[in-house]
Amino acid sequence: MAVMTRPRQIIECGDFVLRRWRGQRDFAAAFKLIEESVDHLRPWEPWVAGHSEEHTRDFLAKCDAGWASGDVYNYAIAEGSTLIGMCQSSRGAEPRGRRMGYWLHPAATGRGIATRAAAAVVTEMFTLPDVAYLEIAHDLANTSSAAVPRRLGFTEVRRERVTPPAAPSGSGIEVVWRLNRPASPLDLTPAHQREHDHPQHQADPRQPPQHQMERGVVRP
Repeated sequence: MAVMTRPRQIIECGDFVLRRWRGQRDFAAAFKLIEESVDHLRPWEPWVAGHSEEHTRDFLAKCDAGWASGDVYNYAIAEGSTLIGMCQSSRGAEPRGRRMGYWLHPAATGRGIATRAAAAVVTEMFTLPDVAYLEIAHDLANTSSAAVPRRLGFTEVRRERVTPPAAPSGSGIEVVWRLNRPASPLDLTPAHQREHDHPQHQADPRQPPQHQMERGVVRP
């Protein structure tokens, strides 16, 4: 039987780290992260309405199961010992496609972390032999999520109507972006960071870049 190739469980990104969720050991940190992000996420993510301790424990259990099956590779974004967000890749509708999602604690926004975390996961996913393309989807009104695939070289491939809108602030139109597997290694570092960032703040050289993910945001 062929052994499934899996991504790294820890991806160093200079001033922050992407790491695999550690099951129920991460409960307190995960619950705190979501609890403090509820108001920030509420306009775009309907799952926030069901946020609870039970829901968080269920999310962590599904993270373990998803990683084991290869259906979902979900990373916590950690700055030192503090969790500041999530980034994941999940199986898409087609066997060789995967979808990505991400979100940050409100205190971590505006620093390019979502772009760099997504870039790291993109590169990591393209080290897996069965991944032909990646997609990011978001509501048309969610311009912040739209900025990430645009910066990373994704191409908008379609718009689909979602009825009713899945999020309170949603337009009801989902925008889907795609990045095909490159012929050579990617460098997805945003141009302004290549010019100004210290090397230790770059994503890992292998990178170019909750349990469900939609519209460019991870859904726990």
